[in-house]
Amino acid sequence: SGATIQVLLFGILAIEVKRRARTAHTVTEMVLARWGKAAHLTFIFFCFMTNIIVTSMLLLGGAATVNALTGMNTNLASFLIPWGVIAYTAAGGLKATFMASYIHTAIIFIVLVVCVYTVYVKAYSTDSIYDMLQMVASYNTDQCEAIFNDGTKTFFEKGSFSCGPVVDNEQGSYLTMMSLGGLKFGIINILGNFGTVFVDQSYWQSAIAAKPASTHKGYLLGGLVWFTIPFALATSLGLAGVALQLPISASEAGAGLVPPAVATHLFGSGGAVMMAVMLFMAITSTGSAEGIAVSSLVAYDLYRVYINPQADGRKILLVSKVVIVVFGLLMGVLSVL
Repeated sequence: SGATIQVLLFGILAIEVKRRARTAHTVTEMVLARWGKAAHLTFIFFCFMTNIIVTSMLLLGGAATVNALTGMNTNLASFLIPWGVIAYTAAGGLKATFMASYIHTAIIFIVLVVCVYTVYVKAYSTDSIYDMLQMVASYNTDQCEAIFNDGTKTFFEKGSFSCGPVVDNEQGSYLTMMSLGGLKFGIINILGNFGTVFVDQSYWQSAIAAKPASTHKGYLLGGLVWFTIPFALATSLGLAGVALQLPISASEAGAGLVPPAVATHLFGSGGAVMMAVMLFMAITSTGSAEGIAVSSLVAYDLYRVYINPQADGRKILLVSKVVIVVFGLLMGVLSVL
């Protein structure tokens, strides 16, 4: 699930940072001290690319979900979402980011508990979901065409909807760990997320700012939380979407629209509101951390090193706030490109 392994391993690095580089502000400052300016500029480039990629994916997925829930134009949503981040991040800095992450995660968990309880206790049960998934895996093409029908003709296309046995899964089951597609995704996800964690300044700044006694505990808990959120969503709303045979296409699932579709089916308009709130909590929390990361790189690694080596704390703080506002405004552009 996500970057669980990487976040857990990063806890070891976080401890070493507190031991060996207590006055550092960014990961690239450590690179400059150890390997010089050529490596420094190289790592700055990769750090910026990581922040840009993470921010773009975050906003693009969020805008697609807002579009599905409200009908708002995707590009417009991409530009409006960052405005909720800019104000409190520029005013409160890293402390505001920590507070927002804590509160927003608590709200996300409340929504998750409601979804899991509704799917497996209130509306259905583990046995009924299991039986429905086994039945879906046994459907043939004719049965799938009959299910995905608008009254006059079928819109079912093999491979576009989760109906019938799963290719490359053990016995075509939706509940098996013996999945070739799952194995491929797992390998790509684990390898790819090492870059998005270890080269993301937002993780390093949290390690630098935390108390030494709290650093490893925080990253252990963070890794477990990172596993819990996607696991809970996938095993509740994700499996419910397949079991109930909701008309969610592969492209819509790839855009992250399964949770809002299933929540709307289960809770009506209230489900759409719940998903919108959870989405906003996740985007603003992560967006705030990415904004602080970019501002730290610009202020400490570009401005103080190459532009104004004599800059004091007041000037660095001013540059950081300006960068947060500028990057927040550009976040929408990055997600559209």
